[in-house]
Amino acid sequence: MLKMVVCIKQVPMVSELPWDPKTGTLKRDLAEGMINPACRAALDAAVRIRESEGGEIVAMTMGPPMAEEVLREAIALGADRGVLLCDRRLAGADTLATSYTLARAIEKVCPDFDLILCGFATSDSETAQVGPQLAEALGIPGVAYVDEIELTGRTVRMQRLADNFLETLEMDLPGLITVTTGVHAPRHVPLGGLQDAFTGAEIETLDAKALDVDPEQIGVKGSATRILNVYSPTSDKKNIVLTGTPKRIVEQLFERFDDKIGGTIGKDLKSDKKKS
Repeated sequence: MLKMVVCIKQVPMVSELPWDPKTGTLKRDLAEGMINPACRAALDAAVRIRESEGGEIVAMTMGPPMAEEVLREAIALGADRGVLLCDRRLAGADTLATSYTLARAIEKVCPDFDLILCGFATSDSETAQVGPQLAEALGIPGVAYVDEIELTGRTVRMQRLADNFLETLEMDLPGLITVTTGVHAPRHVPLGGLQDAFTGAEIETLDAKALDVDPEQIGVKGSATRILNVYSPTSDKKNIVLTGTPKRIVEQLFERFDDKIGGTIGKDLKSDKKKS
């Protein structure tokens, strides 16, 4: 039986993200969450594969207790079971520590996996690093930014758009794929399935001790990234109003911005002005 693991992430739904200025990390327990759109596309890809090839789908996420909601939603959308990695010691992890933790969890929960599917990036960080790093941590091949997936036996054929070229690649299983949002339209969650997922489905919760992970490689301790500052970007643009006749406005425009305009059109306007 084909065994698939879909790594999903709960991301904040708010536009003003609640940051902790001391640690530079999101206060995820204060924001209403949803399944990251690309992770949802990865889940949909797994469901399509199961519809044609059969198999089992394990949805996995790392986060606070509230992240259990996205696992239940994933079950409503077609996953067979959910696994939550939840421990204060896992908090504040960068992509390196996250990939290490996910790898150890997959080896524990589904050691005989065939295919791992991830979203190509998350809307709250956009690093696109966890998928490739996870493949490296597990010692398996990985392909990123995939649009279409076709499985034949133990071989996956994929298509992706890279540098304006349409690439077709093949990979033998086991392997990892990160999925884009371009092809896989999100499915609607059926009310009946949602009710069953929240009332009947069981979520397996694992902490750091159950995962038997190295405490020096998880959470903040295991993170190579150091956030020095978190701030909201501000605009320092200034408006300049040019007045006068059209001819005078054009003259003022070239007097103020001749260097920038000349650089854009590839001409030295000052020398042209002297010649005229």
